Amino acid sequence: MKLGAYLAHLGSGPPYDVASWARRLVDAGFESLWTPQIIGREGFVPDPFVALAAAAVAAPGVELGTATVQVPLHHPADLAHRIRSLQLVCGDRLTLGVSPGSTTTDYALLNRDFRSRFRTFDDNVARLRNLLGDSAPPLLLGSWGANVEKAARHFDGWLASAYRRTPEEILAAHSRYRAAGGQRAIVCAIPLSIPADLGTVGEQLHRYAEASFDDAVVVIEPEGPDPEKIRALFP
Repeated sequence: MKLGAYLAHLGSGPPYDVASWARRLVDAGFESLWTPQIIGREGFVPDPFVALAAAAVAAPGVELGTATVQVPLHHPADLAHRIRSLQLVCGDRLTLGVSPGSTTTDYALLNRDFRSRFRTFDDNVARLRNLLGDSAPPLLLGSWGANVEKAARHFDGWLASAYRRTPEEILAAHSRYRAAGGQRAIVCAIPLSIPADLGTVGEQLHRYAEASFDDAVVVIEPEGPDPEKIRALFP
């Protein structure tokens, strides 16, 4: 199992230099860098396309991904343009995690209809695939519930957010995903907010590896442990 890390903090904290943080994470041994699209909640999370472009230059050779882009918040043509622009910087290192979104705040800020997000997501993803054509990066679905099987059947992989889910919930969903024929499986946003989390997260990482997850991605909050100590949990 490969170990990645978020470029962004998900809680409140001071602004940080994305490029420097990307270099530190890669120097510590993380094999992929990810960032979500969050615009209406506590704290500041940089635009994922800007953050990944900076990381691509600062940390050559590492995989870069979104976890996730909330597709219904974008016009498909604009989103396709941004993706293709980012590909010019990242090349084939880019992986695109997409989702309908799960938080009303982001939708309200942009005057989007939260209730229709699943239908809008399906329509926009279909258009996005057509616009990107053969140049589309791998598309991974961030999902729960019945959409776990959808990720297996219609996407290149699955992103399982651990931010508000227990390991037991994640492992049960992972079994369903594999049973439906799913390929790449990533458990992401594993939170580390204090150094004392290290032991617990180390146990979780080994459980995910034993369950045959392909990747695990941690999110290190401002008061969390040093990246080097986290990476040492799963050499």
